Amino acid sequence: MFLNYPTALIAIGVVGLVFRQLESAALKAVAVIAVVLSAAVFWPGVVDQADLDARPVNAIAAIGVGLALGLTVAARRRAATVTARLSGDGVRLGLAALLLLAAPPWLAADLGFFLDDVPLLGWLYRTGAPPHNEAGLAVVIPSVHHGHHHGMDGVLLVLSALLLSRVLPTIGGSLRALSAAYLSLMLAYGAGNIANDFWLEQVVKRGWTGWEIPSVLEPRVEWAWGVITAGAAVTWWAWFREEQPLELVSE
Repeated sequence: MFLNYPTALIAIGVVGLVFRQLESAALKAVAVIAVVLSAAVFWPGVVDQADLDARPVNAIAAIGVGLALGLTVAARRRAATVTARLSGDGVRLGLAALLLLAAPPWLAADLGFFLDDVPLLGWLYRTGAPPHNEAGLAVVIPSVHHGHHHGMDGVLLVLSALLLSRVLPTIGGSLRALSAAYLSLMLAYGAGNIANDFWLEQVVKRGWTGWEIPSVLEPRVEWAWGVITAGAAVTWWAWFREEQPLELVSE
């Protein structure tokens, strides 16, 4: 299931960036197949948040991820190395720092513990919860349940988009434009999932407000997805589309 979501979404972006480094038509055909198989994650019902047991259909995207990994290894022999600083690297570092501030509750949940008794983190984040009475019994309903959270998936998607976008200056033409657009959408979509999960667990569940940021796990015609689409468009146009190394910018 993890290879389906969020890994398959990231794998599609990876294949787009390594495509031109593939030496043969056969490898490029495999790249197309990898994207098609990974895209199975978009099909309704393939990944169901209410039923996360692995099923045979989940093998489709998982195979696509495996092919993307193999293509990455094959492309490394000819891959251009990004050594120069890019004009947006400061923004990348700032966003990464914000992600590291949001991620601790979900990292702890993945490892199966709460942050309540951890110095400082237990004060900053609410992960467990005070017990309350239910039918005469003391019941604890945690703010951040143990296990994987879609907020953590959002962190992985945004970090991947930030890292992969540094490769964009090494490719050109329509492939760069398409890859930049996809990574922009990945970044905005990941940010939307982070906002939804963090707001629910750290704001709503503290009782500070009853208003929730809508779930954006699946595309819908609503204002939240309008914000994601607009954010992706701005990121593509103002940042990923034509970002260059600082040496070229200064010239």
